[in-house]
Amino acid sequence: MTPHFTLAELTATSHRQFDNTPNESETANLQRLAEFLEQVKTALDGKPIMVNSGFRSKAVNDSVGSRDSSQHRIGCAADVRVPGMTPDAVVRAVIAAGLPYDQIIREFDAWTHISVTNTPDGTPRKQALIIDKAGTRPFV
Repeated sequence: MTPHFTLAELTATSHRQFDNTPNESETANLQRLAEFLEQVKTALDGKPIMVNSGFRSKAVNDSVGSRDSSQHRIGCAADVRVPGMTPDAVVRAVIAAGLPYDQIIREFDAWTHISVTNTPDGTPRKQALIIDKAGTRPFV
């Protein structure tokens, strides 16, 4: 898809009993997501970005207990880790770089959720959040 992000990486799942093949529009969204992740990589001085979860078919999404409204379902979100950086540092760097993220979420202080808009012509919401055992709140 891009120099550093493959379709296989963005559709990998440990729930191999379920088909996790994106359709045409989901693949187009994954292309936009991969291109955005390249911008994130540049903002992080070229550090490696490890994708924990990208696209999730309905069966995969249901198996991990996520909502049908998750941007993962349509190929617009990825949960990532960056070796040598905390999720807080990743969030702060993306915000500081002025990148057009839709959502950036520090989740359980273990990974960072990053998304693009649900449609190519959408306006990024630029929502920065924290999700953990205490609930959901703005990232400050």
